Amino acid sequence: MKLAADHHYNVLFLCTGNSARSIMAEAILNAKGQPMFTAYSAGSHPSGKVRAEAIALLESEGISTPNLRSKSWDEFARPDAPQLDFIFAVCDNAANEVCPTWPGHPVTAHWGVPDPAAVKGAATEIEHAFRDAFNLLDRRISQFLALSIMSIDRLALKREIDRIGRE
Repeated sequence: MKLAADHHYNVLFLCTGNSARSIMAEAILNAKGQPMFTAYSAGSHPSGKVRAEAIALLESEGISTPNLRSKSWDEFARPDAPQLDFIFAVCDNAANEVCPTWPGHPVTAHWGVPDPAAVKGAATEIEHAFRDAFNLLDRRISQFLALSIMSIDRLALKREIDRIGRE
């Protein structure tokens, strides 16, 4: 599968709770990847709400947040869901779970990010954890967007997005 320059690509970021990491990744890619990419996020066991710390951090970076919501990955396994070209699991739990089958055989990778929502402690520690997660996601998404996806084959693309997830 070679990707085409005139094609619009849909990317799904998966996590367990869909409250912080996958939400931030969705917002970052939608801010940086238009018009070529549209990002979505979902969770295997969504928490039902987006963490306030994630919203505050995204807004401080000038990234739009009004349409962000915690949702189940089941929404993307339905026949009327957008066809996905890429799926990135951003937390270890979702990476080890049995995922739904998505039509079209999207390119997948695990981009594990420490969970800022799991951090307990002072407000500054929690804020630091969210900032670290944001920075890691932002760097990986920037590297992904810098790939010449139209000029490399599917196997080479898979290797590259796997490499990004290890950095």
